[in-house]
Amino acid sequence: MNILHELRPLASVPVLDPALLDAAGARAAQEFVADGTPANTARSYASALRYWAAWYALRYGQVLGDTPVSVAVASQFIVDHLERKAAHGLQHELPAALDARLVALGAKAKLGALAYATVAHRLAVLAKWHRLHDWEPPGDDHRIKTLMAKARRAQAKRGVTVRKKTALVAEPLQAMLATCTDGVRGLRDRALLLLAWSGGGRRRSEVVGIQIDDIRRLGPTTWTYALGHTKTNATGGRREKPLRGEVVLALEAWIEAVQLTEGALFRRVYRNGRAGAALTPDQVARIVQRRATLAELPGDWAAHSLRSGFVTEAGRQGVPLGEVMAMTEHRSVGTVMGYFQAGALLSSRATDLLAKK
Repeated sequence: MNILHELRPLASVPVLDPALLDAAGARAAQEFVADGTPANTARSYASALRYWAAWYALRYGQVLGDTPVSVAVASQFIVDHLERKAAHGLQHELPAALDARLVALGAKAKLGALAYATVAHRLAVLAKWHRLHDWEPPGDDHRIKTLMAKARRAQAKRGVTVRKKTALVAEPLQAMLATCTDGVRGLRDRALLLLAWSGGGRRRSEVVGIQIDDIRRLGPTTWTYALGHTKTNATGGRREKPLRGEVVLALEAWIEAVQLTEGALFRRVYRNGRAGAALTPDQVARIVQRRATLAELPGDWAAHSLRSGFVTEAGRQGVPLGEVMAMTEHRSVGTVMGYFQAGALLSSRATDLLAKK
C-alpha cells in the first residue's frame, strides 16, 4: 500500500498554507491566550493598551495597531510621562492640554507624571502586544533600555523609591486576629487571614480559588490544602501545602459555623450569618484593610501584605530560604530575597553590636 496515496488531502477539507495560520487557528490561539491569562492580569493589560491607544491617537493623530510602535514613539512616551530634573525644577513633556484630555476621557486618573513602575508596566504590555503580532518590541532596543535605566537612576538620586505594601509580620497579624470577634464574619476573616499567611503567603487569587474538596485532614491539628493553577504554576498540577496548629482550628470553626460541604472555601457572609457566593480577590484585600483599621495599625495594608509578611517573618525566625520558597512558590530568589533578608536582619547581631555579650 502506498502510504502517500492514503494521506492525500481530503476534497471536503481546505488545504492550508503551512506558512500562515488560518482564521480559525488564529482565533483558537487567541482564546487559549485569553483563557490562560489570570483575570487580574487581563484587566491590567487591557487598561494599559487603552491608555496607549488614547495617548497615541492624541499625540500622533493615528490609530494604534496598524503598524509596530517605533523606538522614537516609545521614547516619546517615556519622556512624556516620567519627570526629570530640569533648569526650572521637575519637568515632563506631556502637554498640559493633552494631559487634561486624557483625564477627561477617563484614560488617566489624574493630571501629572506617572510613576516609573507604571511606565515600565505599560512598556511591558506594549512588548507583549507586539510579540502577539510577530513584531519586534521597541522596548527590546538598547536605546529604550538605556533611557529607562537612566530614568530610574535619576529618580533614585532624587529619593523617589518604589513604595511597597507593609509586611504583615507576626505582631500585626495577631492584632488583626484579635479583632475577629464579630460572629460568623469574624470566624471567616480569622480563618482566611491565617490560611493566607501561615499557608505560605498565598496571593489573593489563590485564596479565593481554594475549594472545600482541596482540604485534606491528616490529624486533629494537621491538614493540607491543594493548589492548582497559580501565577507561578500555570500548568495547574496539584501541589499540597501543610496547615498546622492555629489555622486548622480557625478553619474548622468557620466550616462548622456555615456548614460548608462543597464549593469555595471562603464566601461572602450576609447579615443573618449565612454564607453566600465565593469571595473575589478584591474582597480579600478589603478584609485585610478592614482588620488593619479595626486594629488601629499604621501602614499601607493590602492583600500582598500577607505574602510579604510571611516571608519576612520566616526570615526573622531563621527558616531556611529553600523551605520558604517551597511554601510560597516564588520562582525567583531575587524576588523573595528582599523581604527574607529584611526579616533575617531583625534578629542579626549586626544590628546591635553595642549590646553586651
